Amino acid sequence: MDYFIKALQQNPELAIFLALAVGFSIGKIKIGGFSLGTVVGTLFAGVLIGQLDIKVPSLVKTVFFDLFLFTTGYKVGPQFFRGLKKDALSQMALTLVLCTTCLATAFVAAKLLGYDIGTAAGLLAGAFTESTVIGTAGDAINRLAISAEEKARLLNNIPVAYAVTYLVGTTAVVWFLPNIGPKLMGINLKDEAKKMQAQVSGGTEAQPGIMSPSRSFDVRAYRVTNEKIFNRTVKELEAMPQEFRVFIQRIRRGDTIIDPEPNTVVHQGDVIVVMAKAEILVERSSVIGPEVDDKELLDFPIEFLDVVVTNKALVGKSMTEVAGSEPWRTEFRGVFLRKLTRAGQEMPVSPTMQVDRGDLLSLVGAKRDVDRAVGVIGYADWPSNATDMVFVGTGIVLGGLVGLLTVNIAGLPITLTASGGALIMGLVFGWLRSVFPAFGRIPEAAMWVFDMVGLSVFIGVVGLTAGPSFFTGLQKSGISLVFVGFVAALLPHIVAILFGRYVLKMNPLTLLGACSGAGTMTAALRAIQDEAQSKLPALGYTVPYAVGNIVLTAWGPVIVALMSAGN
Repeated sequence: MDYFIKALQQNPELAIFLALAVGFSIGKIKIGGFSLGTVVGTLFAGVLIGQLDIKVPSLVKTVFFDLFLFTTGYKVGPQFFRGLKKDALSQMALTLVLCTTCLATAFVAAKLLGYDIGTAAGLLAGAFTESTVIGTAGDAINRLAISAEEKARLLNNIPVAYAVTYLVGTTAVVWFLPNIGPKLMGINLKDEAKKMQAQVSGGTEAQPGIMSPSRSFDVRAYRVTNEKIFNRTVKELEAMPQEFRVFIQRIRRGDTIIDPEPNTVVHQGDVIVVMAKAEILVERSSVIGPEVDDKELLDFPIEFLDVVVTNKALVGKSMTEVAGSEPWRTEFRGVFLRKLTRAGQEMPVSPTMQVDRGDLLSLVGAKRDVDRAVGVIGYADWPSNATDMVFVGTGIVLGGLVGLLTVNIAGLPITLTASGGALIMGLVFGWLRSVFPAFGRIPEAAMWVFDMVGLSVFIGVVGLTAGPSFFTGLQKSGISLVFVGFVAALLPHIVAILFGRYVLKMNPLTLLGACSGAGTMTAALRAIQDEAQSKLPALGYTVPYAVGNIVLTAWGPVIVALMSAGN
């Protein structure tokens, strides 16, 4: 044991990796439907290991924190700037009301109960599950004109308050939004989901094909025996169904295989390859004729490809327009949408769903058709393991230089800090990537490392540093923090729901999704979707999530400035 303890003390990198291993293990443990998650698990692991008096250079957590913040901005950049558009102003307003109430609640509670600056910052970070506040508030505390001992005490109090209020805040909000939120609005969540589904689907179920990516497509061959199909062009036949999309991909005429054009005529006895949703082929196959097992005819390349939307002409177009009106109908012939991802969140696809710049469309279809569609949509996001580190490094450096600038607001010196600047530049660079996707690629695997591992290493080091004084601090303020964390977590959501419903007149599902986004609470979005039995709440999530990440992170140095103003 002495050997083990000395090894950790002399080689703190081993303590960091041990904290990650233990923390991720703790995060996977579920009690009922609740789990601590990797971030809180790593914090607890760091605190426990920190009892061994592990000294970790502060530069380590700063490097990983900057990577995490830049990646956070990169992911939400397109949606943040999307929030500045007129049709997203209600979601932007709701987010600002919720985030401002968050700051005010934490500040007032800290003043009333006599909390110090570090505890106030930890309350803000934990009650609203915004771990980034730990870093930005910590940077601001380090800039205060106080002794090194006082700085250390305040910094060590942040994770104490964070740990207590995070657990309380997460549990409270995940329970509150899907269960009490609807009651505040006087609605039934499942009924509202059915109503909204009818509205976005034009009164019917979402159309197959591009309208319903959750159902897989199929390809089958049929011999043409229905005389209503004889001597009609491919374009005419594909246009006959009004409620779903069907495409003729290949034709066998005798011993010849034809790759048809829209004006190709289908004759009696031809064997045609039809691409459509699987259930459509099952229900309507008899319309054409008997099915044929023609392996040679069915053997043609199908492509699965993710495409980033950059074409301005598509932005703001609904799925109905994209799928059914010219020139888009011709351009996207033979192409199906498997899913649409926005700000890292899979979105529910409906006829009225509008396309945004930076959306990631997962397409499937014959290779020639997908390649044609890519030329119209934007940039093919080909699978690659390479990260553009020139892009990442430049972004963090530029962001840091901007973040170090100080602005005086009402006599209070406010600075984003270098880490906060990395977040802001991540926004800009993420938006640039959506406009010019030929550069700046960060693969999903690398993004996960920068995001999850970056934050976890930062939190782990915070726990290691705070370990020796953690339990002492918990004994002093732990009980009051439980109650304050509960109130501070729920009050901003109550204000936001009432404001969004009765002032902004927002749709209840969109409003609840926006509250979970503005509070950067993905777990709450999942709970709302489960209760509503619908993915539609995600429609209100992405813009508030993008804006909320930025505003709540910026509150770190603000609450430090507010708390220190009267001292």
